[in-house]
Amino acid sequence: MSYAKLVSALVRGNSGKLRISCGRCRSTAASTKSREEKEPSGCAVVEAQPVELISQTRSAADTPLSKIHIDFDNTKEAYESKGNTELIRSLLVFKLCTVDLLVEKNKELIDLSRKVLGQWLFEKMMKMTFYGQFVAGEDHESIKPLIKKNQAFGVGAVLDYSVEEDLTQEEAVKKEMDSCVSEAEKESPEADHREKKYKAHPQFGDRRGGVISARTYFYADEAKCDNQMETFIKCIKASGGASVDGFSAIKLTALGRPQFLLQFSEVLVQWRHFFNFLAAQQGKSEMILLEQKLELDQLKENLTQMGVGAKDDIENWFTGEKLGLSGTIDLLDWNSLINDTTKISNLLMVPNIETGHLEPLLKMFTDEEERQMKRMLQRVDVLAKHAVENGVRLMVDAEQTYFQPAISRLTLEMQRIFNKEKPIIFNTYQCYLKDAYDNFTVDVELSRREGWYFGAKLVRGAYMYQERARAEEIGYEDPINPDYEATNRMYHKCLEYMLEEIEHNRKANVMVATHNEDTVKFTLEKMNEMGLSPAENKVYFGQLLGMCDQISFPLGQAGFPVYKYVPYGPVNEVIPYLSRRAQENRGFMKGSQRERTLLWKELKRRLLCGQIFYTPVY
Repeated sequence: MSYAKLVSALVRGNSGKLRISCGRCRSTAASTKSREEKEPSGCAVVEAQPVELISQTRSAADTPLSKIHIDFDNTKEAYESKGNTELIRSLLVFKLCTVDLLVEKNKELIDLSRKVLGQWLFEKMMKMTFYGQFVAGEDHESIKPLIKKNQAFGVGAVLDYSVEEDLTQEEAVKKEMDSCVSEAEKESPEADHREKKYKAHPQFGDRRGGVISARTYFYADEAKCDNQMETFIKCIKASGGASVDGFSAIKLTALGRPQFLLQFSEVLVQWRHFFNFLAAQQGKSEMILLEQKLELDQLKENLTQMGVGAKDDIENWFTGEKLGLSGTIDLLDWNSLINDTTKISNLLMVPNIETGHLEPLLKMFTDEEERQMKRMLQRVDVLAKHAVENGVRLMVDAEQTYFQPAISRLTLEMQRIFNKEKPIIFNTYQCYLKDAYDNFTVDVELSRREGWYFGAKLVRGAYMYQERARAEEIGYEDPINPDYEATNRMYHKCLEYMLEEIEHNRKANVMVATHNEDTVKFTLEKMNEMGLSPAENKVYFGQLLGMCDQISFPLGQAGFPVYKYVPYGPVNEVIPYLSRRAQENRGFMKGSQRERTLLWKELKRRLLCGQIFYTPVY
């Protein structure tokens, strides 16, 4: 079965022992080879034939380079795709979003409106206001006119089926605790030495709390995960049928029991901590992460002294085809020690620094838990294959920090499999995290060494308030940057690193997903400095549907690849999404009058020019 190949790309080994697969080993020395010179990978991966559905990008030499300046004050260009009624609707919706009482009581008001107006009139009212502003339509057929219109003005689509369960807080907490606590933990809550961050806590069981700009999925059963996978497949097919070079967004918490994401995340983090511990033993803890190269002979000696394994076993761990050839081991080499096996629970082995032994994260896994973990990987594999077949790029959304290490690793493995010929799979990096730059640069370096196309979406992040509150109450380090300015610096630091990577290696690709005009201008300035042409389709821009059109459409009409996140779904089932949009816009609109000012400016211009019944022409 094909999903087994994705499984085997992740984990190989025996309980209590590490085993190296020669085809999965990396070293700095090997990174100087070109892709053609490298030996064929020994990864057990899906060897799909290249599907020429996504257009190939042009090289820098093919396009004459000239500096591009975008006028974000040009309202005629920004709103050329909008009729006057759409401008008036935007002004109304954005104004309503600044009224605290309406936003805070939006759910109660929605319920009251539905009762007073009846379902038909209620839906009509929603489509004339909030639904019409932020949602494209009810299904993949009804969204096509909007997608076609946006494409005519240079703006593509990232399709996002935004239906969510409308659960009470009590229902959400129960589902979360049932799905995140293993049978072993239920039987012996204190028997396993788990880190507090990677355990479920009932006071934070409702993951919707403090989150205003991301969908939230709660696990019910395997059939529900299959249904959600089918929904994602329909979204991928709709994206392929509605646009050229489109994107589709998915969340991994929709595809399986989150217990596995928690446990795998803890394993990955503990292995990183163990590497940091060994680096400190060699006096290299103060060095930049990717420059921390452990001397192989000293590493073997340290591991033997700690009793991690017998001397011969440790010697065998580092006998890979390229691993350690340079006499050193860096973090990427170290990460390759977590290799593949058919029994996924064997993956969840962690080093105990105190005893020096590898120990299982949990004392036992039931057969059903084992099957659930495999099914999640199978669903991920199925979606990636559908993306390839339909010529659609798959955007894997970021989630909470206690899930994210596993999500990033699974996404990375999909990139290694499916991004060999073109960028199909994109990972998301949240730049409000303190470790964003380290994680980002490590992944870029891995793609550079192995020669596949790296795809990233840079965002600031959606879970700040929840993450901070959880860290403070549970008792672990706050993972979030101290303030907004620090997050801005982190975003620009990651972005500049990525643009430099694109400049030197045309296999890197990035989506600058932001509503921050200064960040967009920063990107354009750097692209001009580096001679990066928008025609190469290496740097994309992304905004939400119904927001920041003064950024999206001028970029699109200037030839930049720009995309709107396009939510769709039945009116009643996207109410949770619309509720968050109202909350997000409250802060956004109070912080800046710019978008409303530009909308008024364009509306007045049209009226003065006699364009009372303006209709977009495309």
